[in-house]
Amino acid sequence: MFIAHLPAGYLLSRPFARRNPSQARAIFGVGLLCSVLPDFDLAYFYLIDQRRTPHHDYWVHTPIFWLALAAAIALLLIATGRRKQLVLVGVGLLSVLLHLVMDSIAADIRWFFPFADLRVNLVHVQAVYKPWYLNFILHWTFALEVLIWLLAGHFALRDFRARRAIGTA
Repeated sequence: MFIAHLPAGYLLSRPFARRNPSQARAIFGVGLLCSVLPDFDLAYFYLIDQRRTPHHDYWVHTPIFWLALAAAIALLLIATGRRKQLVLVGVGLLSVLLHLVMDSIAADIRWFFPFADLRVNLVHVQAVYKPWYLNFILHWTFALEVLIWLLAGHFALRDFRARRAIGTA
């Protein structure tokens, strides 16, 4: 996926925020941040690695890293008596995993690394056009991304109107 990670994070966070109104802002913040967090490796990819390694091969695009990190944070929260914040760990982990699922549609993700180097993706986007991003924009999978944006926009607008109607916007 190319542009839909953020609205997908919004859509994933929304039901958790509705069930936990006192933590809604934190839930949306964590969900949105974590929905794009794996792509922070692009800074390393462009500035340091000089595009030598496909950025989906970095450790931040492997589920085991995020599972281990979420488990460590959850244990820390439990040990310090802050169980109420476990919802944030759950939303964060789900948002990161959603990012990886979405990447798996048209990019290689190593779901079983370090146990296996199997690369999983649904479709291969052929490099036909220049500049490179046109290959993604002109591929049928981009329609899924537009649909995710439209769906997120619909719910965001509906929620905004509902909040405005009750005077909390």
